[in-house]
Amino acid sequence: MKIGLLIIDLQEVHVSGVEQKEIDRACEYINFVSGLLRAKGHAVIHIQDIEGMQPSEEARFAIIPGVEVQETDFNVKKEYSNAFWRTDLEELAREQGIDLLILSGYAAEHCVLFTYNGAAERGIKAVLLQNGILSSHKDVITAAYRDRNLISYPVIQALVQS
Repeated sequence: MKIGLLIIDLQEVHVSGVEQKEIDRACEYINFVSGLLRAKGHAVIHIQDIEGMQPSEEARFAIIPGVEVQETDFNVKKEYSNAFWRTDLEELAREQGIDLLILSGYAAEHCVLFTYNGAAERGIKAVLLQNGILSSHKDVITAAYRDRNLISYPVIQALVQS
């Protein structure tokens, strides 16, 4: 099984309303899982929302320093909440042979959820990374975990070992 990890919108311009300890915690899980996946040849894909970005604001739209980025990672820029909409994400997922997408990042109630639904609409299995999604509203994360498929890092470890 080929796995892809999406790291969605972890950019300063977007996460500025989230407590730093929450960001650090999510980054710890995301970095651990991305390391596991990279080591076994799976895809790590950074999604950057550039909607409304002006050239003078480019630094604010960069991936936050807490997220480890490697040369082998992929990057998709988007202007809509669903990372599949008007991007090459679906083509990239198919080219990489991805059977399962693990979604992480910001915002659980918008871009993460809309991308999760976008994957389902395209017949791609998707799950949320437990402790790897963020929101400025804590109740939204609880609802996302309750209403969507979820995966924890020990399960990911077991999947990549087999």
